[in-house]
Amino acid sequence: MAVLSAQERRDDLPCRLQPSTPRLGFDLQFNAGYVASIPLRSLAGEGNSLRVLFRITPLDGKESHFYFVDRYSVPPIEEEAKGEAVLPGRYKLGAGTYRVDWLMRDRAERVCSASWEIKTSSPDEIEELAAPRAPFTVGPRESDLFLEEPPVQRAAVRSLLHVRLLVNFTPTDPADVQLRPYDLQNIVSILRAVSREPQIGTFSLVAFNMQEERVIFEQENVSRIDFPALGEAVESIKGGRVAFAQLQDEESSSRFLGELMSRNLGPQDPPPDAVIIVGPKLMIEKKVPTNLSPGSNDSGAPVFYLIYNTDPQVHPWRDAISSVLKVFKGLEYTISLPKDLGKAMNDMMLRLTQRQEIPQAALAGGDSGSQ
Repeated sequence: MAVLSAQERRDDLPCRLQPSTPRLGFDLQFNAGYVASIPLRSLAGEGNSLRVLFRITPLDGKESHFYFVDRYSVPPIEEEAKGEAVLPGRYKLGAGTYRVDWLMRDRAERVCSASWEIKTSSPDEIEELAAPRAPFTVGPRESDLFLEEPPVQRAAVRSLLHVRLLVNFTPTDPADVQLRPYDLQNIVSILRAVSREPQIGTFSLVAFNMQEERVIFEQENVSRIDFPALGEAVESIKGGRVAFAQLQDEESSSRFLGELMSRNLGPQDPPPDAVIIVGPKLMIEKKVPTNLSPGSNDSGAPVFYLIYNTDPQVHPWRDAISSVLKVFKGLEYTISLPKDLGKAMNDMMLRLTQRQEIPQAALAGGDSGSQ
């Protein structure tokens, strides 16, 4: 605590520290951190241990502190060892300005310490979006992609929205046997951002994989998405394996998708307030059949398609889901950067809010006329 309070640079234990610039993630939260490098010869001996302790203080005058600890075991290292040990650290931040006081010490009480300030600010497109982490708050960066989502403070409104979510866990390129880790992380982050929207009260979730032509996970009318269970379902996908029956039936993929879309986008009782589809572009050779006719969903829920596509120039054409959405006059949003998701979320919630106000306005108008 004395070292942290001094806020001085110390190098009893030689190390080089490089703070990282905060970056907005697809979950609409800021990711920041550091990389510490230590010469291996400074750790030479029969073994050692390192403890990292750092404190993050929001500079808003409230003097709250957030502490993080990490520990590392060092194996025996020769005196003439060359190279460096690299130790990264990450955390999440809300909008605001913070001071970071950081130290690392070894078993001999040698210390490396540093302090720096860090500032984050939301882009204009998401400043009014309530889903990001609140200003001047700090939290650990989730090491588990499917870690359980903490409770969300929902909006204090008369009626929260019920949303049906369809999430596609299929690579755009048929040659890929599974989603790349980076893409999987971003798709899950987008799903988390939607789940944190304060105006949404309940969810019905359908996750699917087109390679196996299988619904891998479902939840119906729940207040929180079960991310750990979803993670287990995603891990169950056996990339690169195709059932023999699928090879014999050229129409199986298009028929599976058509039935899936008809079941989840068609008239429902009671209808959801919105249907949101999330995932990468889905390329299918055959036309997707549905048992829905144009206009069959006029009285149903609006449909929004969040297309995760980090390089739109590689896949500029419409995909199979976009073709189906012609029936519903659904709105499509290309999500290439986190700010694209912020814009899309703002637009969707504005449209849904206006949609909720229309019946009330019509009722008020009818009452006025009868008087």
